[in-house]
Amino acid sequence: MSKVSYYTAEGLKKLREELNQLKDIERPKASQAIAEARDKGDLSENAEYDAAKEAQGMLEMKISKMEETLANARVIDESQLDTSKVLALSKVKIKNQTNGMEMTYTLVAESEADLTSGKISVNSPIGKGLLGKSVGDIAEIQVPNGILKFDILEISR
Repeated sequence: MSKVSYYTAEGLKKLREELNQLKDIERPKASQAIAEARDKGDLSENAEYDAAKEAQGMLEMKISKMEETLANARVIDESQLDTSKVLALSKVKIKNQTNGMEMTYTLVAESEADLTSGKISVNSPIGKGLLGKSVGDIAEIQVPNGILKFDILEISR
């Protein structure tokens, strides 16, 4: 059984657009590449044909995985979420106890994670360590080079 994934409306829209791009543009290109390679002659010694068939297989696998993800995707209604604890889609302001640096992250689904825009996955070590914490709590998070301690300063949407 597949895992249910939670998305923002924006994240789900991007996922659908990417799937449509693969189906409507990339799939016909792959078929065209196979047809062109087939027209070049003997298929038993045609490396171009083999490569095009393999690329098509990889594309179809990617499309299949994305369709499965979309089938199990759920949109989270942000207005219904509790702001007393860190949950998916929470915007969390934290302070590193070691160096005093303050950071703000939004916890999102793995496929929406983008550190440059402050979005971290709920499945990342820091994301997992923050889930369920309240303002004033200290999150002790095991990372590859030790344990980081963060003060939870603020939780918002």
